[in-house]
Amino acid sequence: MTKVVKSSEMNEIISTIKNGKVVAFPTETVYGLGVKFGSVEALDLLMEAKNREYSKAITLMVANKQEIENYAYVSHDAKKIISRFMPGMLTLVFKKKENVDSKMTNGKETIGIRIPDNDFVLSLLKEAGPMLVTSANLSNHPNTTSTKEVLEQLDGRIDLIVDGETKDSIASTVIDVSGKDIKILREGKITQKQIEEVIK
Repeated sequence: MTKVVKSSEMNEIISTIKNGKVVAFPTETVYGLGVKFGSVEALDLLMEAKNREYSKAITLMVANKQEIENYAYVSHDAKKIISRFMPGMLTLVFKKKENVDSKMTNGKETIGIRIPDNDFVLSLLKEAGPMLVTSANLSNHPNTTSTKEVLEQLDGRIDLIVDGETKDSIASTVIDVSGKDIKILREGKITQKQIEEVIK
């Protein structure tokens, strides 16, 4: 059985993450499923819980803009996008720095990074450290927006769920800023037109 806790039970949530376990929590987009960054064992548990293929990388969530350059090469245009839209419903895919273990990016030379616009998740990241986070659902199943929906798909597969619901059912916009040309990989609430206006 997966344990359900309230968001106020921060000490238990943080210790569960720091111990390499898999935790689901509401964000400003859909429910997220996360583990601490840097642990191959924790990443394996996350991939297994979701039944996700290793050809797909998991997004890194950080607490602030300054942290991004610890992990990624950030172009001038990417800095403009970060300044305008982060924290927010946006994931940027960068060329990763050499200090990032390729196991953390499932062998890819790129890394997706997001800063959530959600006070609870930001406080979690500040306390527990950066996390690898993906949507809290089985692969090829619908995104989840409530504790009930997460349990329907992942009960018994993950350690902990932070009780709640999300304000939205649409996942973040994903933009590749790893090369010269900026590419929209998935459009969410932040549109291609908005991105083009910022970088023109």
